[in-house]
Amino acid sequence: MRILGRAIWLLAFVILCFLTVWAAAAISFDFPVANLSLPVSIIYLVSVVAVLFFLRFSWASLGICFALFAGVAFWWWSIQATGKRNWQPEVAETAWTEREGDKITIHNLRNFDYEPGQPAKPRWETKVVDLSQLRGVDLYINFWGSSLICHPIVSFQFGPTDHVAISVETRMAQGQTYSMTRGFFKQFELIYIVADERDVIRVRTNYRHEQLYLYRTSVGLDRARKLFLNYLQSVNTIHERPQFYNALTDNCTTNVRMHTAATTAKPAPWDWRMLVNGTVDELVYQNGGFASHLPFAELKQMSLIDTKAQAADQAVDFSERIRIGLPGFD
Repeated sequence: MRILGRAIWLLAFVILCFLTVWAAAAISFDFPVANLSLPVSIIYLVSVVAVLFFLRFSWASLGICFALFAGVAFWWWSIQATGKRNWQPEVAETAWTEREGDKITIHNLRNFDYEPGQPAKPRWETKVVDLSQLRGVDLYINFWGSSLICHPIVSFQFGPTDHVAISVETRMAQGQTYSMTRGFFKQFELIYIVADERDVIRVRTNYRHEQLYLYRTSVGLDRARKLFLNYLQSVNTIHERPQFYNALTDNCTTNVRMHTAATTAKPAPWDWRMLVNGTVDELVYQNGGFASHLPFAELKQMSLIDTKAQAADQAVDFSERIRIGLPGFD
């Protein structure tokens, strides 16, 4: 019993160490007074260490330290997104929609124009789509650096040539840059960019020179309709009630899975590739999610669209040109 008690105490101590580090980081990143964040974080750490030493690493010392953590956790969970910051131009507006029968009116659809070496030219549009014209769902996979991490973008086709892309991203204020570490805390808000493909795709292939792969999914029309409407629910919710982005629980990939899982009776099981998501396209392929049945390596090689997008550039039929010859597209 004595050995068991010590083992339980050691386990509790290890858990406390992890929680203390997280709490100190949360204070450091999210404390409302920037100049005091580091001093308060240090005071918290010193307080925990002092309690442990002065009470000789007793059960009482653990209890007090867990109580200190609980206080920090309660404060941190009480922080609410406001939607009120000096936003970067690309995320300055949030989309919202209205529905009348099969007609969906999208407000603040992003359709920026880009030129090399020049600031983006903002253009927020109102667009009407007809649910009865929904023909399919496409998946873009975007790599901008490490092959371990990608960014998925879902695009819905209406009629023969019209496409609405939805990209779940961090909403960053002026002066902010993305940091994965900061993404675990409440540094960035969440935004659903509803956009024209000549914006959200072309900016990546033609101006940022990132890699994009385009796949036709096997999603049927009935589910495609449910999926689009499910996305729009989140679009409207975030417009009305801002939310925080979280690199672990509320990011570009977990949100795609949330929407796909909500529109089928048998969602795909959770997979670690949802987090380290550089092979998420292979995961979709293994679950039968693509229209093409070519071997995956061949399918991926044929699905790279960078050259086609760069050639199409500002053409009005950009979306049609980048799909020419791709597997799975009629």
